[in-house]
Amino acid sequence: MKRQVTQLFSPQFDRRPLAVRPFLIAEAGVNHEGSLETAFRQIDEAADAGADAIKFQTYKADTLAVKDSPAYWDLRQEPTRTQHELFKKFDSFGEEEFRALKGRCDERGIAFMSTPFDARSAEFLNELVDVHKISSSDLTNKPLIDQVASYGKPILLSTGASDLEEIRRAVGWIHAHGTPVALLHCVLNYPTAEEDAALGRIVSLRQEFPDVPVGYSDHTLPADLEALVVAAALGACVIEKHFTHDRTLKGNDHYHAVDKELLARLVARLDRAVTLVGRFDLGMLEHEQVSRSHARRSLVTAVPIRAGTVIAAEHLTWKRPARGISPADIDSVVGRVAARDLDEDQVLTWEDLL
Repeated sequence: MKRQVTQLFSPQFDRRPLAVRPFLIAEAGVNHEGSLETAFRQIDEAADAGADAIKFQTYKADTLAVKDSPAYWDLRQEPTRTQHELFKKFDSFGEEEFRALKGRCDERGIAFMSTPFDARSAEFLNELVDVHKISSSDLTNKPLIDQVASYGKPILLSTGASDLEEIRRAVGWIHAHGTPVALLHCVLNYPTAEEDAALGRIVSLRQEFPDVPVGYSDHTLPADLEALVVAAALGACVIEKHFTHDRTLKGNDHYHAVDKELLARLVARLDRAVTLVGRFDLGMLEHEQVSRSHARRSLVTAVPIRAGTVIAAEHLTWKRPARGISPADIDSVVGRVAARDLDEDQVLTWEDLL
């Protein structure tokens, strides 16, 4: 079984940047385009690539948008002019289909998630999910947030196109129910240009909400996956990225999604980043011991010193290796007396001093 997103809300979870690989949510949305077979394929491929969860979207066009609701996506990629018309193309899945998707996820050991966009969807999805997702578009939708928060299950809340006061208000609604929440930095633009990714907001969210897990929901074009790796380095402990089985398909979310190959590459890059970050505690690593002893300095005699001589700073220099008295202790050496005759260029030890 894959890791569970609920772990984000455990007091033991380490939220320091890249202390562990971020939880990865493959956002399939409605890229299945109404085909259960395609949705099953997306579940299989997301699981094979290493995602921790796959997330769909649950809505009906008639409860989501009015007939003339304007488009807000790249019309060159998706030419549909109204939201209602677009959503109507992909709202055929009902409770039976989503239960089937949940079953397939259980078989493949990947967490099932879906974003509800109406009260009925939220109600039946609560039986199927361990963590709820609220989209950026519903950050000000108090009735829906209150309903979902009343279930008591953790909520991932995207923060696209919102300001700080709106985020605080939504978090307050959720916390009023005693429900845990994580915030996902998001830019509500499809696709998001790299210069508009505003990944620094991940840092700001962590500062403004120190007791809340912070993640990133990405809408940039996949390119080299750099935005996702940088997001993780800035402290995103959960990452959501649109996912498809075929990036060459026209329309909807395929053009700014990753496929199985890119998702697997992202998992590998994040795992490598976690390896590079490694330990947070300060101190010598075991494999540094040899280098430490050979590369650090010892106090060394700069001139011959006769027994009984009071050691002065001008009698000493410092050279490798570190098998004698450290230069850090020079103040404890100056003023001491030589216990024996010392040759020039001799590593000084405590046994050489009285």
